[in-house]
Amino acid sequence: MTTKQIYELAVKMGIKSDLRGEQAVKKYLDRTKEKYERLDKEEKKEFDKENFTNPYNDTRILADNKKKKIKKVLVGIDMETPELLYAKMEGDIDLVIGHHPEGKALADLSGVMDLQAQLLAGYGVPINIAESVLKPRISEVNRGTHPINHNRPVDMAKLLRIDYMCTHTIADNLGAKFLTDILRRKKPEYVGDILKMLKDISEFSEAIKINAGPRLFTGNKENSCGQVAVTEWTGGTSGSKEMYEKMAQAGIGTIIGMHMHEEHRAEAEKYHLNVVIAGHMACDSLGMNLFLDELEKKGIEVIPCSGLIRIKRKKK
Repeated sequence: MTTKQIYELAVKMGIKSDLRGEQAVKKYLDRTKEKYERLDKEEKKEFDKENFTNPYNDTRILADNKKKKIKKVLVGIDMETPELLYAKMEGDIDLVIGHHPEGKALADLSGVMDLQAQLLAGYGVPINIAESVLKPRISEVNRGTHPINHNRPVDMAKLLRIDYMCTHTIADNLGAKFLTDILRRKKPEYVGDILKMLKDISEFSEAIKINAGPRLFTGNKENSCGQVAVTEWTGGTSGSKEMYEKMAQAGIGTIIGMHMHEEHRAEAEKYHLNVVIAGHMACDSLGMNLFLDELEKKGIEVIPCSGLIRIKRKKK
């Protein structure tokens, strides 16, 4: 496989596992093309045409030595200059894959956040309210990423002549769907059941060993779950803290997420939501592992590092 083929596989898997459903993603892509057609000539020049086929702005090829066959990849959660230097030192690593976005993918991180509103609508929050509450947070994230030296590791990858890409929301989609499918099967009744369910998943049981496993941020293990929402998992980064009131009003009782700021936690507690935080690196690792298993099936050797808890699942 080439880097481009690996990227295309990642996007395909991300769309297939998107909690909105493949048809909803197709409509989103069609709408993107319609928006492009309405742009003026100058705006069309600036438009990223990758958005025609990839709905996830935070998943991109960042450096590519065209048509190079990929045999070995170095993969981790945050792949920056130290990891790139290690890849060069090893000599036989063809591609570096990071989970968290860098370069243009980081600069446009806010572009994927509208996914969150659509997911919340699926849990019963009216879409007009979800979009309205989320918009200020999207603007905040957009402004926050603007001053970052986001192309620093990309420049290094190019100097070292190493292929480099990131797979952010696509991996988060894979992890979120994996967990949602388990929730549908297990149907947990109490918050404690959710914690036990997570600990039975290898990435989280391994994270416990390094004190980074699932934790209860608000609520009590004996509390009833109510409707469980996997909404703090995919869609770029943390959403709006004002959303918790709307989630409670929509009948959501428990949130499962990757991580949560203290001000967000306080708002969730204010509206009597149970919050289970599964652990950032373990959550990221789950989604990445599901993708990496597919790469290994295609004969590509995977070297994990940088926080990736590598768990291989049996081939089906």
